[in-house]
Amino acid sequence: MRTTRTRGPADRAERRALPGDREGSYVDPMTTNAEGAHAPVVCDRVGPLMERLLRDAGLTTGMRVLDAGCGRGDVSSMVARLVGPTGLVVGIDRDAGAIEAARERMRAEGHASVELFVGDLLSARSHGAPFDAVVERRVLMYQPDGAAAVRALAECLRPGGIFAFQEADATMIPASSGATPLHDRVIRWAWQTVAREGACTSMGLLLPGLLEAAGLALEGIRAEAVVQTASHRHVTASIVRAILPRIVARGIATEAEVDVETLDARLEHELRATGQAFVSDVAISAWGRRR
Repeated sequence: MRTTRTRGPADRAERRALPGDREGSYVDPMTTNAEGAHAPVVCDRVGPLMERLLRDAGLTTGMRVLDAGCGRGDVSSMVARLVGPTGLVVGIDRDAGAIEAARERMRAEGHASVELFVGDLLSARSHGAPFDAVVERRVLMYQPDGAAAVRALAECLRPGGIFAFQEADATMIPASSGATPLHDRVIRWAWQTVAREGACTSMGLLLPGLLEAAGLALEGIRAEAVVQTASHRHVTASIVRAILPRIVARGIATEAEVDVETLDARLEHELRATGQAFVSDVAISAWGRRR
């Protein structure tokens, strides 16, 4: 698939379901059945990558943290658990509907020290800067000017403040140990859709350069992949179901081609029949401090 960047980011309310991304808490990939044996389940394999990044970057109790592009509050919830009741999480997102959903989630989860606002990244400084830390996940890929967005977020940090950014990258996927034509086709449907909506599908690899150009000191960077097998699967079919109207509207595939009602079963069958391992998602994480 050709890596592309165009103008005109997708509507924030729609794009919360990204390739490899899903709102909600992490579910352990294995459960125990009545006989005591382990049974595989389909689960979110992306959430733990962000949780690990936040811990490695140094987020801890009592910090004031900006969650840039917070959406429905998945990352805000992670951060709130780390900073505790003595800390503060400020989430901003340009989608008012997502902010309302995030507020409801914070109430349901009992996170009293979370404040959520409608706003864009370029105006983030007006929501209580300077912060001890700024975090974001898969948000820069939708900005018309990623460099300007990074500079604006850097200005929200106090000197020595922490940043923890994570972006998806489609440059190296799909990939597999052998032939997995259905999995290949499904991942391309998703990425071609967000590319036609204006996303930068190589933002992960661009991220280190943008951070350093903004004067931020990188302390760590890594790439992590979601690897699926027949017994360790990701929520691929659920993601496709969520973005199906967008896939159809952008002319990527028809509803009949996708056949979403049988998609999960067909994906499982392909991995089980072939015995292949399949890489469906790559996340690039970068963390460090403001000089």
